Amino acid sequence: MPRQQLPRPTDAELEILNVLWMIGPATVRQVYEAINNRRSAQYSTILKFMQIMAEKRILIRDDSERAHVYKAAQSREATQQQLAGHLLERAFGGSAKDLVMRAVSATKASKSELAEIRRLLDDYAKGAK
Repeated sequence: MPRQQLPRPTDAELEILNVLWMIGPATVRQVYEAINNRRSAQYSTILKFMQIMAEKRILIRDDSERAHVYKAAQSREATQQQLAGHLLERAFGGSAKDLVMRAVSATKASKSELAEIRRLLDDYAKGAK
């Protein structure tokens, strides 16, 4: 049976996920402190977001200790793939070529990034045959 796809995270939820992917499982206090170091944030807002994210199954909550510990329900890569797939269909009409072209032209890609993209495309083409 295929795994049910999780809801797409909002921008605010992605900010929390990025903290958890960076530091690993953490309490609300730890996530709040990481976010508050970058921008002004309210503890109660971070708490509420994380509770909602657990209800939506975007986060997994371990409540076995007094301070609940949260972790991302799926990897950064899986979430990125989900978001890219959604963007591909919604903004690019399913055209992977258009998505890649716009992504590469949106910012100056370094020579090493372009070489890595070429390598990934070559590997993909070999596997698609």
